[in-house]
Amino acid sequence: MPLIKSTYKPAVLFRNTHFNTAYKTLFFVDTIEYSRERLKTTDDDFIDLDIASVGSDTLVLALHGLEGSSQSKYIISVLNYLNLQNIDGAAINFRGCGGEDNNKPYSYHSGKTDDVDLAITYFLSLNKYRNIFLLGYSMGGNVALKYMGTSKNMPNEIKGAVTISVPCDLKGSAIALESLHNTLYQNMFIKTLKEKSLLKFNKFPQANLNKEAIVNAKTFKDFDNAVTAPLFGYKNAEDYWENNSSKQFIPEICKPTLLINALDDSFLSESCFPFSEAENNQKVYFEAPKYGGHVGFNSTLFGKDLLWSEKRVFEFVNHNIS
Repeated sequence: MPLIKSTYKPAVLFRNTHFNTAYKTLFFVDTIEYSRERLKTTDDDFIDLDIASVGSDTLVLALHGLEGSSQSKYIISVLNYLNLQNIDGAAINFRGCGGEDNNKPYSYHSGKTDDVDLAITYFLSLNKYRNIFLLGYSMGGNVALKYMGTSKNMPNEIKGAVTISVPCDLKGSAIALESLHNTLYQNMFIKTLKEKSLLKFNKFPQANLNKEAIVNAKTFKDFDNAVTAPLFGYKNAEDYWENNSSKQFIPEICKPTLLINALDDSFLSESCFPFSEAENNQKVYFEAPKYGGHVGFNSTLFGKDLLWSEKRVFEFVNHNIS
């Protein structure tokens, strides 16, 4: 589809990408009541689903970003908003992100879709949802796009997806995050990833992990070479990125999918904006507002127009409900 002209016109302060990126994390104070469902995986592990139900026959299944969870501010915000519109919401906590370590030396990565499939199978087994939509933020958006572009025999109940601030080219995004103006973000991610990985090293001494490489990791390339690639069977970071970048799967998406990437998103390289891929697929709608930051898209400091992306998610979902 042609590029969608965005309606996102933020207040002046939110035209600063870093302020927009950090605002919800620092100042958003809303809460949500979840019920938790633990699903056993085929490899003797588990994932935790947190569910916010209002009795709808439509479900939005949210996938959080790197090192996020169902408690991430952007997840709470969107699921609360959808509940107010009489739509059920649920969030997958990727392995090791739900408040309890998982049972394996490996946990999750930017293209691991099997746990998403498990969650969808569970919700279909309830026989209550006619419409299911995926909603992915950042890394979760990459997972969602890969799922939409690679899943065979997708259930009819899956009606589409919305993805926001997606690093469609994992290598390009990793390089972008090495930039000086992204140092704080990269250091925050690497710090928690290393802490979790060192715990795994101690818990699973038989795993193929190099402690020195983990300790010395400073970039995503370092970390993916030290942890992600060996644990998931990739040759190295570049092999992992190449096989899981969602940009290559966009041409195969066959159900309505909205992708929103802000042009000022400092986490994204130029290669993370799939203009030609979207133009050549009638089911993919690409919206690239001038501003928005990374998983930001706040509009005003005060008033009722703070939730632009939440409203945009609802509009797309509501339009594609059958």
